[in-house]
Amino acid sequence: MAISEGGLLTDEIRQKVWPKLLNVNTNDPPPISGKNLRQGSKDYQQVLLDVRRSLRRFPPGMPEKQREGLQEELIDIILLILERNPQLHYYQGYHDIVVTFLLVVGEKLTPSLVEKLSTHHLRDFMDPTMDNTKHILNYLMPIIDQVNPELHDFMQCAEVGTIFALSWLITWFGHVLSDFRHVVRLYDFFLACHPLMPIYFAAVIVLYREQEVLDCDCDMASVHHLLSQIPQDLPYETLISRAGDLFVQFPPSELAREASAQQQAEKTAASTFKDFELASAQQRPDTVLRQRFRGFLRPEDRTKDVLTKPRTNRFVKLAVMGLTVALGAAALAVVKSALEWAPKFQLQLFP
Repeated sequence: MAISEGGLLTDEIRQKVWPKLLNVNTNDPPPISGKNLRQGSKDYQQVLLDVRRSLRRFPPGMPEKQREGLQEELIDIILLILERNPQLHYYQGYHDIVVTFLLVVGEKLTPSLVEKLSTHHLRDFMDPTMDNTKHILNYLMPIIDQVNPELHDFMQCAEVGTIFALSWLITWFGHVLSDFRHVVRLYDFFLACHPLMPIYFAAVIVLYREQEVLDCDCDMASVHHLLSQIPQDLPYETLISRAGDLFVQFPPSELAREASAQQQAEKTAASTFKDFELASAQQRPDTVLRQRFRGFLRPEDRTKDVLTKPRTNRFVKLAVMGLTVALGAAALAVVKSALEWAPKFQLQLFP
């Protein structure tokens, strides 16, 4: 359901399904700390500032007293998770993810779910430095290159880099999308997927805006300004489907090899996904969807690459984008692909 068209549809369903996607026992919430976390936390002041600036993340028309109460809960949840996991480091934008869970599943479930998410999907973002975050951003351009080499070359020529997608990635688009329905739809998708799926979704947004980018002046300022202003009327279901198709066609391990990577896999969040393997042994949408994907190809095409990379055709399109599964859901991989992920990029991102 989470990867099918429309996602999980209602928050009532999400309250039941999100814990299962994260393999969280809802009957065993983390204990409440007896400490005064606000007084003893080195992150309290920054968390307080970020939460106070988060007014737009709450539903329009919510009574002020209710919103203020939720903001207080948000602060305490973040500080509790950080106190229980001293290896995690707070980053600006983390509160955008936590508030999404708070609004969907409530105060009782949020600490357990966000703690698991923080030690798995978000682990790289919570390192002391941004090295692994920059490393994940380095997957963006190789994905674009596989689908549309001309667009890739134009962006390289403009030296735009990938910083425009940073807030997309580290907040799972929660900070940049104004419609909460679109945010939770993406969370359905990302929770059911490999931790790199948000970067694939970022890539399909750029690919979708191909003509706008190519019509820009070929300089960093122009292209960065365009791409950093994410449209609010994106065709989300189409892009979700395309992101899943791209993941199947170009899994992270292949992109890493193509880039002659040198960074070790154990330094990234995928290495913490091993405990998901047993829990998900009976739930393998990666295998099922790959089989469905192959079923859409004609027999004579199954031995050929679905994508080619001509360097002269602006209108190179991803043939597989039209090969959606079932109700238009994305083809994607979860645990197996996470365990296969071996990113080895050498950082090339400008400071």
